[in-house]
Amino acid sequence: MRVQVDFGLCESNGICAGLIPEVFDLDARDDLHVLSPDVTPQNETRIREAVRQCPRQAISLVE
Repeated sequence: MRVQVDFGLCESNGICAGLIPEVFDLDARDDLHVLSPDVTPQNETRIREAVRQCPRQAISLVE
């Protein structure tokens, strides 16, 4: 499973980066970057929380 971001919906609110900064990062221009798109047993719970809390529902998980 991998993280997918719809950058057309994303407003770079940074909630995801705050929840799991090793996967999501906001740069100096407030552009969101996915640093590590792979979902692992170690990060799955926090990634799912980032998906749930995204105010624009721009983050999803794909096979």
